[in-house]
Amino acid sequence: MSSHASSAVDPVLQIEDLAVEFITEHGWLTVVDGVSFEVGRGETVGLIGESGCGKSVTAMAVLGLIEQRSGRVSRGCIRLDGRDLLALDSREMREIRGRKVAMVFQEPMTSIDPAFTVGNQMVEVLRRHLPMSRSQARQRSVELLDRVGITDPHRRIDSFPHELSGGMRQRVLIAMALSCEPDLLIADEPTTALDVTVQAQVLDLLAGLQAEMGMAVLLVTHDLGVVSETCERVIVMYAGEIVETASTDELFARPLHPYTAAMLASLPGLHPDEPLDPIPGIVPPRHALPPGCWFEPRCEHAIELCGSGHPTLVAVGGRSARCLRADDLRLPGVGS
Repeated sequence: MSSHASSAVDPVLQIEDLAVEFITEHGWLTVVDGVSFEVGRGETVGLIGESGCGKSVTAMAVLGLIEQRSGRVSRGCIRLDGRDLLALDSREMREIRGRKVAMVFQEPMTSIDPAFTVGNQMVEVLRRHLPMSRSQARQRSVELLDRVGITDPHRRIDSFPHELSGGMRQRVLIAMALSCEPDLLIADEPTTALDVTVQAQVLDLLAGLQAEMGMAVLLVTHDLGVVSETCERVIVMYAGEIVETASTDELFARPLHPYTAAMLASLPGLHPDEPLDPIPGIVPPRHALPPGCWFEPRCEHAIELCGSGHPTLVAVGGRSARCLRADDLRLPGVGS
């Protein structure tokens, strides 16, 4: 694997050297910097990191949803099935969005219009992208609701979002996202607002539908437990850049970057009375990044050299890591 995490076979999504910036009181600041990775057909890749690390901004850039008045993609390339998304105008992106790439958000009520029934909204999505009559689209919507495990779909299709539970709303959102059988599904914290039992049901549902449809999935999350259950590969972001990539098994067994190891150490243990081991400090603001490694002020393994030159993402035994000590550190994984 190269240092750009491009190990996907038959890539559906290819991101190369992506940079996104937003206007702030400090001027234009880069919040995603030099991000490159691929997601292969039928593959689930986890994009993980703390809040504010740039993972959701990366996802929004893929969908062409960066607010133009306050943000912009300043560099890079995003290809979906070989097509350069950054070269498309807004009308062409609307055709792609929902048809070729779809997204499931953390909170369904921000994505589903509360003023219209579930059925009205599903029918609208289907008819926008596929040559269907209203009755055909309604029948297809009922089938989709049944497919995602909504009981009595013939009745639920006429429900308003507020009449459904959180878990049912998330299932509706998944049904809408998958209605046109996209090549790529981006799931941004899709289970965070749900209780543990419903979380497991939704993740099982996504995994089953993915296997059935053969689509690529980019799972954006901070939840390492979810990643361990669902992803083949993991991309770790910190302060707007990729700091490690690996297969899920490799990452959990032996992390190469101290930030990844610190995240694994902060996971709740098997015994509830065990104290958590939080990562000290906070992510540095973009206008005041350290001169060397951006994780150095929080890193217990830092040496003097870490405070000077900013490390590049380099290949390490078929993986990649942005750490000067990736070759010589032996960081503990889960269970070690």
